[in-house]
Amino acid sequence: MRRLLFLTATALLAVIGATSSQEATMSFFVTSVGSGKGADLGGVAGADAHCSSLAEAAGVTGKTWRAYLSTSDTDARDRIGKGPWFNAKGVKIADDVASLHSDANAITKQTALDEKGQMVNGRGDTPNRHDVLTGSKPDGTKIADQTCGDWTLSGAEGVAMMGHHDRTGLDDSAAAKSWNSSHASRGGCSQEALKGTGGDGLFYCFAVN
Repeated sequence: MRRLLFLTATALLAVIGATSSQEATMSFFVTSVGSGKGADLGGVAGADAHCSSLAEAAGVTGKTWRAYLSTSDTDARDRIGKGPWFNAKGVKIADDVASLHSDANAITKQTALDEKGQMVNGRGDTPNRHDVLTGSKPDGTKIADQTCGDWTLSGAEGVAMMGHHDRTGLDDSAAAKSWNSSHASRGGCSQEALKGTGGDGLFYCFAVN
């Protein structure tokens, strides 16, 4: 009986240890929720704070988080550190900024997990949430007029460039399969407008350390 209890406790500690290791490794995730105000994230500072809050709620502490968002004067690729980056399951997403913005990245529906390690709904799911806010070109540089007023607008005005975290769209074009630069929002920057094309105001978070 004692041996059984010992073995059970040992197995439990191993699972806890593996989980803690994965959590400590996590340096990339898709937000499980947005601001609730469409593309109004409180600017990039508000978006960064949202990344930090979600990560800490998931048990990941001691990291500095940055939202993958370009603004009118900043490129998303310059905000996220040097890499490498891993998801909540310990799967490597990319080694560095160059590989992240190449065909070498490992972003798919199965790997672009939220901070809890759960898959985010994509095309074919109900509701579809695959549109991820970026304001960026495929190489991670800014599209100055597609950032919803540097992430402060939530009405009928403005437009945001978005990517598909599931790498799936209406066709097989490069844009449809782009994780960071698929298409612009339609109808403004409101939550309703973002949902209208298959989004929910979600964005990518990367740890810079």
